[in-house]
Amino acid sequence: MGYSIEAEDFSSLETAWEELLLSSPTSHIFFTPQWQTAWWQAFGSGSELLLLSVQQGAELVGIAPLMHKGERISFIGSSDVCDYMDFVVRRGQEVAVFSQLMDCLEPMGWNSIDLQSLLPDSLALSHFAPLAERRGYRVEITKEDVSPQLALPSSWEEYLSQLRRKDRHELRRKLRRLDQTKSTRFYTIAEKERLPQDLEDFFRLFAQGKDDKKEFMTDQMSGFFKAMANSVAPKRYLRLAFLEVEGQRVASAICFDCWDHFHLYNSGYDPGYASLSVGLLCKAFCIREAILEGKRRFDFLRGAEPYKYDLGGQDVPIFRCVISRG
Repeated sequence: MGYSIEAEDFSSLETAWEELLLSSPTSHIFFTPQWQTAWWQAFGSGSELLLLSVQQGAELVGIAPLMHKGERISFIGSSDVCDYMDFVVRRGQEVAVFSQLMDCLEPMGWNSIDLQSLLPDSLALSHFAPLAERRGYRVEITKEDVSPQLALPSSWEEYLSQLRRKDRHELRRKLRRLDQTKSTRFYTIAEKERLPQDLEDFFRLFAQGKDDKKEFMTDQMSGFFKAMANSVAPKRYLRLAFLEVEGQRVASAICFDCWDHFHLYNSGYDPGYASLSVGLLCKAFCIREAILEGKRRFDFLRGAEPYKYDLGGQDVPIFRCVISRG
């Protein structure tokens, strides 16, 4: 049965895209149609949508979520908010899909295909880049960042035992100090109905952080966060975590629950409660919840912030692949 490739829009692909993710070797929240649609609506102005589907007969076997601007083709997304990017391909169909994709892209007007935020097992690195090299294109792969991750054990005590001795001692000390406070509560919210006020509390805590956080959360960025959260919440991907002290929300984290992974996306806390280490402990409680739910991996996502290593994170490299005409 022959293959075909078509330009699509988001609405025409959503249901089939979700089904394809379940059979793709690489699946993350950033690859979902809900995430990609929210990003495109917030930031896609000035670029041409190049959302390509590959079909074998009537069956969808691949999606290339791309955009075209000037002489550059890239993934839909940006590395400041999309920690990982990649193609979505049915397992076993990689060779045919990428051959079709390259045949489609070759006659287009571009000088570079710039693919950022690639994990080591990304299809872009394992299949698309080698194919481009075989066809005579120049391929340059560089390390872009790191993404600390943590393989989760079956219990909280086992997790604590795996930490470095100093980190384990410090975490237990911080937990004891928080326990001595009159009233504390940690919980996560997944229901879309509660999002408007809960997101405002997250933004309030986020804005109390360092100056670079305030610069990051522009009106456009907060609009994206709201649209993204409202889009992924009905799929049960979103977990908005809060730590309360004496009835006051003092720390928050946006997490994603996807397949067997928990992702820590962004966080904030009230510096007035810094003596209780509420920012770190909110993240530790997110790890504890992931363990209780039987998740296999906790992903701190990109960036080498020290707290990620204090909580047991181990670096996974993130790469950038630039394919250029010879």
